[in-house]
Amino acid sequence: MIITDDKSINRAGLRATLNQVKKTIGLIGDVTVKIVDAKESRLINQRFRRIDQATDVLSFPSGEPINGRRYAGDIMICMPLAVIQARKNGHSPECELKQLLIHGLLHLAGYDHENDQGEMLVLQEELIKKYCMVEEE
Repeated sequence: MIITDDKSINRAGLRATLNQVKKTIGLIGDVTVKIVDAKESRLINQRFRRIDQATDVLSFPSGEPINGRRYAGDIMICMPLAVIQARKNGHSPECELKQLLIHGLLHLAGYDHENDQGEMLVLQEELIKKYCMVEEE
């Protein structure tokens, strides 16, 4: 499920990427993706990580069933930071949203770039190449 008030976001494209990546990495269960503003991102980051600033993406693994269905977890993506990062990296905000979504899904699947030997980031780059249409300069 993609939650956003921003009408410019291609929900169908994000949903397709979400489903393709989930299948590729073997992530089972429903996922909720909430696109937020910088204020909400900062509040969530402060509450859960005790860091008083907005962040681009956070994942909240669940593994608990909800209404009898498996639930993998939640992903929060900060749209203003995604736009800034897209400009900096020379691609579209939609591409950046997909990259952040992939990052979040990998965390839901148990990957942890802070504690592994680089496996998550290698897989992330492979998935980005496969599922994101990164524009050439």
